[in-house]
Amino acid sequence: MNFRSFYYIYYAHRIKKASILLKVYIIILLPITYFINKIYYPKICDLDIFSKKNEFLFTKDLNYLFQYFNSDKGDKFFNQYNKPIKKDNNLSQGHSYHTYYEKFFKNKKNLNLDILELGAFKGNAAAAFYFYLKNSKIVSCDLFPDLFIYKSKKIKNIKLDTGSEVQLKNKIVNKDYKFDIIIEDAGHFLKDQIISLFCLFSTLKTKGIFIIEELDFPDTRKDMNPLNEKPSLKEILLNIKNGKIFNSKYITEEQKKYFLENFDQINIFKGRFNEIAFITKK
Repeated sequence: MNFRSFYYIYYAHRIKKASILLKVYIIILLPITYFINKIYYPKICDLDIFSKKNEFLFTKDLNYLFQYFNSDKGDKFFNQYNKPIKKDNNLSQGHSYHTYYEKFFKNKKNLNLDILELGAFKGNAAAAFYFYLKNSKIVSCDLFPDLFIYKSKKIKNIKLDTGSEVQLKNKIVNKDYKFDIIIEDAGHFLKDQIISLFCLFSTLKTKGIFIIEELDFPDTRKDMNPLNEKPSLKEILLNIKNGKIFNSKYITEEQKKYFLENFDQINIFKGRFNEIAFITKK
């Protein structure tokens, strides 16, 4: 965890709202606060070495693995969003997406898959998928890749802003990547969700799966859609399912045509708190 990431994640929003005196106080103490928190930040874990001592994890279901590696995709997790020095030892309720992941992934466990993860954070979910989809390779992307606490020959960790179509094209589309599974769990902003799906759908292999977590955020949280733009990705997907016309300034005619000609099914499910979409390709 570098200083820039620490600042943007934990203090940038506070400084924006703070009075002048409070801003000065925070800025003076920030280097000391960073140093203390860095001491408590988890060390890098080499999963290739770790797996040899913990082979039992290859036999576990996804809910077990999500909780073991502290991902909020399962039933329970320890709050990983606090500052490292404020470790939370109380289990919180997770999104309970594991049931749906199992439904779509259970027949793929032993396949050699290429996976793209958008929004890796500390790598908790990537570590779980490392064991559940044991023969697969993962490209994990995040705006703050230095937060990632795992490494493996099967995992590539890169910096990517999913809200930038230029970066999506330069770092993914134009690199000729092809994926069996794409998991979008990044910023959840209206624009980000739409351009991620329609820009990257062409990189999905035949019979591939594109997953969007917290699909309903732009419809239920003002901070995810501050300008109250329409349509949201959820509304777009529902229009497509119902055979209705849709338009968005974030989707080109070429992208729309490609998606409509190549998607197979759109499934939207409700987790414990929010919705998740699984889109399969023909």
